[in-house]
Amino acid sequence: MPVHHDRIGRTPDRVKDRPTWLISRVHARSSALLAAGFETRGEGLRGYHYRLLAALDQWGPTSQADLGRATGIDRSDVTAALTDLESRHLVDRKVDPHHKRRNVVTLTPEGTKALLHLDEVLDEIQAAVLAPLTAAQQRQLLDLLSRIA
Repeated sequence: MPVHHDRIGRTPDRVKDRPTWLISRVHARSSALLAAGFETRGEGLRGYHYRLLAALDQWGPTSQADLGRATGIDRSDVTAALTDLESRHLVDRKVDPHHKRRNVVTLTPEGTKALLHLDEVLDEIQAAVLAPLTAAQQRQLLDLLSRIA
């Protein structure tokens, strides 16, 4: 069977307009932009670090277990990520005086600075993801995506 080079890299017609395919392509593009942005400007931090810092900023001191549940990060991954954040002095972990088996995590001033920096990085990435759209289309897309999510 001959190889048709003009077809390489193309998407079959019965696939190309399906929402699941388009959403997966948008996910791949946005994930690549996120990875590149964190790699070049994230100072060694990743998306899961950002979620943990953002949760602490929004909700204040929180147990390690609650952080995992709220951010959708597995318990063992939360522990490793918090160890990394703690070594960078971005969070502080202390044993809960009321529940000795629970750690309470607090955002440090350095953690707030890191979060603000990552906000800027993510703002640039969001702008790059949405760049092909007008401002009105961007608002419409966000509205539609929140309905689907």
